[in-house]
Amino acid sequence: MARVLNAHVKGALAERIRYYHELGIYDFYRREVMTTAPALPPASGSPAPTAEETTSRARARHAMDENVVQAAAEPDMIDPVQALKIIRQDLGDCTRCGLHKQGRKQIVFGVGNPRAELMFIGEAPGADEDQQGEPFVGRAGQLLNNMIKAMGLEREQVYIANIIKCRPPFNRTPEREECETCSPFLMRQIAVIAPKVVVALGAVAAKTLLSINSSMSDLRGRWYDFRGTKLAVTYHPAFLLRDPRQKKEAWKDLQMVMKELNLAPPTRGAE
Repeated sequence: MARVLNAHVKGALAERIRYYHELGIYDFYRREVMTTAPALPPASGSPAPTAEETTSRARARHAMDENVVQAAAEPDMIDPVQALKIIRQDLGDCTRCGLHKQGRKQIVFGVGNPRAELMFIGEAPGADEDQQGEPFVGRAGQLLNNMIKAMGLEREQVYIANIIKCRPPFNRTPEREECETCSPFLMRQIAVIAPKVVVALGAVAAKTLLSINSSMSDLRGRWYDFRGTKLAVTYHPAFLLRDPRQKKEAWKDLQMVMKELNLAPPTRGAE
């Protein structure tokens, strides 16, 4: 029997699908799980996908379909802690993309205040994050902690996540399919937390969230409307470790965020 949705859920579902379309994600039509995925003709000059790859993609698309229905109701839950637990349970020991076979030790879901007004979103877990199961715990994480403190906040007051939740081998840049497969879970997290401001850390996070292929110099220094939430772009802490000269520019970005959130930096006596 077909599932019947009430008017409220239908409206939320339609809004969520519209939002995903703006991100360039379109494969949200409902269908039964296929035990054997149909073969697709390869693109010109490209090898045909294996049966395992085709089945994996079909499962990922089905997971997206299920996520859209589930996400429509989650923002209305009274307890964001419970809503985030549901998202984590839905994620499971994820095998939706190839990263689970490429050396990742565990899923790095996200950490922080489920009711945070400020959310930081990075690119992907690194070696330390993969080992500990928490985002931004290595050298880049230490710098991010200092950046948060400079804003007059503590790490526990914000929420921190990544575009994808598994470490790519050798910390390579996440591939488009990996981002598209993982992003529905991140979108559900953002919807539940409902921060006042999202800060995209680095080009991968900014381009994935905004579907804009621009340079960091063009992306920084302005506000974006991210489905009713203000979004700012700044440099990834790992980049700032490689080029400390850009820390002043990153501080300008954070000051813009602080002004929006009415935050004052801590006094020297409080440090």
